[in-house]
Amino acid sequence: MSQKSDSLTAFDASVIKALLILGLQQKRIAALFDVNQGRISEINRGKIYKTVAPNAQFDLPYLTKKKSNT
Repeated sequence: MSQKSDSLTAFDASVIKALLILGLQQKRIAALFDVNQGRISEINRGKIYKTVAPNAQFDLPYLTKKKSNT
């Protein structure tokens, strides 16, 4: 069962913004939060949760680690 789009909290939005900054794809973030990718896009474009800042304490560098070609 998927969540309603209005079930995202301000905290969720702050984590989503941090994940976007880290470079995680919108479709992966949407899957993590069980919402439509369009909701993540709205957060990314500032249509919703515009005044919420990215969560500065949320740091998961392994999510964006580049694969080595060696």
